[in-house]
Amino acid sequence: MLDATTRSGGTATASPRATVGPPVPAAATGLSARAARIALSPWSRLSLLVLLLASAGVAVLLFQPQRLLTHGWPAAQLGGAAAALAYAVAYGLCTVAFVPRPLLNLAAGALFGSVLGLGSALAGTVLGAGLAFCLGRVLGQEALRPLLRGKWLKAADGQLSRHGFRSMLAARLFPGVPFAAANYCAAVSRMGLPPFLLATALGSVPNTAAYVVAGARASTPTSPAFLIALACIALPGLAGAVVAWRKRGRLRAR
Repeated sequence: MLDATTRSGGTATASPRATVGPPVPAAATGLSARAARIALSPWSRLSLLVLLLASAGVAVLLFQPQRLLTHGWPAAQLGGAAAALAYAVAYGLCTVAFVPRPLLNLAAGALFGSVLGLGSALAGTVLGAGLAFCLGRVLGQEALRPLLRGKWLKAADGQLSRHGFRSMLAARLFPGVPFAAANYCAAVSRMGLPPFLLATALGSVPNTAAYVVAGARASTPTSPAFLIALACIALPGLAGAVVAWRKRGRLRAR
């Protein structure tokens, strides 16, 4: 069709037409949406969490990164605060991979002394707990919450959800509660991240300090500081064993 310029005697120009690409098949769009739903489903995310944790555990068993920490890294390569910061990051990653915290705390004291070692170990503790909490919350909470049907599971979930800071502080102070178990239980509950991190930081001080001081004074096992640290490690563990044994007896009586 000619435009107004042509009708008035001008040069004829053709109106441009919009180009339309080939239509996307509805089957392909539906398949992509279905694959995305499956990949982001609660059980797929939980499977990814289990795979990540299992891979981390296998990597620790094969490569034993804790040996690097206990044999001088990173203090041999770095110095002062930089080495302590690098150690804290490595500490946090190792706790997510289920490396025992007492070993890491002892190494922190041996490498950096009581004061700097305690700061590095506490920073690593909070970092590792935060990483585990975020992994459990994002990848595992939605799939695991519907499984909280038992009496004891519901009671523990309610306690963490309503009184998160107080409950987590008690869990960190009590020596019988595994570090990783407390992290993922809190992640599955409705507890917030800030009170979880604060309770972890405060509640981990006594036990962490005892191990760090013991590591710092390991070369003088007869010193008062080492003996006091050893007592602070042994007595809470003994008290926790007695409390657990008494509660077990009460449960059997019921």
